[in-house]
Amino acid sequence: MKPTTLKDIAHELNISVATVSKALKGYSDVSSSTKKAVLKMAKKMNYIPNTVAVNLRTQQTKTLGVIIPAIVHHFFSEVMDGIIKEAKKHGYLVITLQSNENYQLEKKQLILLQQKRVDGILISLSNDTPNFDHINAILQKKIPIVMFDKIAKLVECSKVVIDDKLAAYNAVSYLIEKGYKRIAHFRGSLNPQISIDRFLGYRKALVDHGIPFDPKLVYICDNNDDFNDGYNNAKKMLEEHNDIDAVFTITDVVAVGILKYLKENDIKIPEDIALFGFSNWFMSSVITPSLSSVTQPGFKMGKKSTKILIEEIKCINKGIPYSFQTCVLPTSLVIRNSS
Repeated sequence: MKPTTLKDIAHELNISVATVSKALKGYSDVSSSTKKAVLKMAKKMNYIPNTVAVNLRTQQTKTLGVIIPAIVHHFFSEVMDGIIKEAKKHGYLVITLQSNENYQLEKKQLILLQQKRVDGILISLSNDTPNFDHINAILQKKIPIVMFDKIAKLVECSKVVIDDKLAAYNAVSYLIEKGYKRIAHFRGSLNPQISIDRFLGYRKALVDHGIPFDPKLVYICDNNDDFNDGYNNAKKMLEEHNDIDAVFTITDVVAVGILKYLKENDIKIPEDIALFGFSNWFMSSVITPSLSSVTQPGFKMGKKSTKILIEEIKCINKGIPYSFQTCVLPTSLVIRNSS
């Protein structure tokens, strides 16, 4: 069955197509009785507005594109909840793509979103992203982009982040103040800014508390498999060092991998080795022992990123200049039994 058109409704009511269109849009120059008749007929005939035609007329698709590294990650699922809720409030649909921490796929997905004529893009960069030409190419076409979590400081666009360096500093300082001295760090890949900043926070906390920084206590988790990275590096760490008394990790999932290896080898937590994670994953409170962690406000990050993006879209549509924003959301330490 062919979809109902404005012309079909006009024919049934014996009025003009223009009158039907105005009635559906609530124009004041159409009588209330005609509006009611048009709405009633539209419902009866199962009329659905032609969004393609609307988009062509308004130069808007009312869709936002989102690229995240991993949908299954608890933090990013919270971010998506915030994005979708804020987008829905403003009448936007969301196209979500997963880069799988792959730079080449990330580039292709940006092109795809451009082809889909999205009004704006939200992106958290992959660990594998070495340069940002693909981001700048989109920005040059006046398609607004807001980065969140994994960002590029050199790209001129709005960003929503936490202070990763400060959060890591506070976590490691807490461990030091509890009496731990030989603190290892399981960091992420060398590229992502969050990995760099959390490492810098770890190192600064050591130095500020008079503990020499030992690069041999830093283990890189760069296989995009947090749990096994934690597990395998824990084995390597204990083979190389028998005096480690605490570990600060880039994510909670890495910490859980470490925890599994330590328990399998009868190493007590936190009596022998303390653990401190990052992101406050929901499982962190239910594993044994429960995991100390840094809160990472994923839902708020998603909402704020989307709100900023929609504001920029409105400014572009109205020809109003705007300034890029960098919003830093607060974090806190959640102390549990692992430390």
